[in-house]
Amino acid sequence: MEHLRVGFLAAIAFYTRLPVPLVGTLDFRRVACFAPLVGLLIGGLLALFDQGLAWLSVPALTRSAVIVVSWLALTGGLHLDGVIDSADGLAVPDSSRRLAVMTESTTGAFGVMAAIILVLLKTAALTDLTSWRWLALPVAAGWGRWGQQVAIACYPYLKPTGKGAFHKAAIRSFWDCVPSLLLLLGLSFAPCGLAAPRWQAAGLVFGAVIAGGVAAWFARQLGGHTGDTYGAVVEWTEALLLVWLTVVQSAT
Repeated sequence: MEHLRVGFLAAIAFYTRLPVPLVGTLDFRRVACFAPLVGLLIGGLLALFDQGLAWLSVPALTRSAVIVVSWLALTGGLHLDGVIDSADGLAVPDSSRRLAVMTESTTGAFGVMAAIILVLLKTAALTDLTSWRWLALPVAAGWGRWGQQVAIACYPYLKPTGKGAFHKAAIRSFWDCVPSLLLLLGLSFAPCGLAAPRWQAAGLVFGAVIAGGVAAWFARQLGGHTGDTYGAVVEWTEALLLVWLTVVQSAT
């Protein structure tokens, strides 16, 4: 149990800006194994904050904007940086130059546009979600990081070194993604046990399809993944799942 505790603390330290004890002694080699759990933690904290803002009668749009900003603050913009770099790389017509562009320190117009679009999608979707926001936030963050696990397990890493290279040693096949998959499926079906409509659970379960689809799309564009696209998978899965939930909500 001690190695699990240390591994989870290492994942919190790696993926968030939350303070953790014993940072100097933590082993970061297996942090990707705990990424969905970290997502659930992030989403849970956001859900608590969201409930507090609702109790204070903060309007829905303002509350949603504050939650999205807090979301970025909790992760330090780690994954949004991947969105920006990935967008700049994919905007290059010459596929042989995409990886080189993604490693450049400058931010291009396409990266800025991608970041703006993603933040707007999250804010708008959260504003339109009038029920079960407290569950949508942690499940969306969890599925986003499960998508990262799928990207690590199922597709080649495109650089000999890099900030995401060591994840491949921790997650070697899809079977390493199954424990997190089962956990997220269980949480997605939880509303049915809380007298919620079955459509809500069905919408949340669709996060697995979105996560896998986003990971596959980036792999198809580049021939594999990098640390930047791992982050992009997280962010786009979160945003698209929230948008999907608004569609499901409107259809009922």
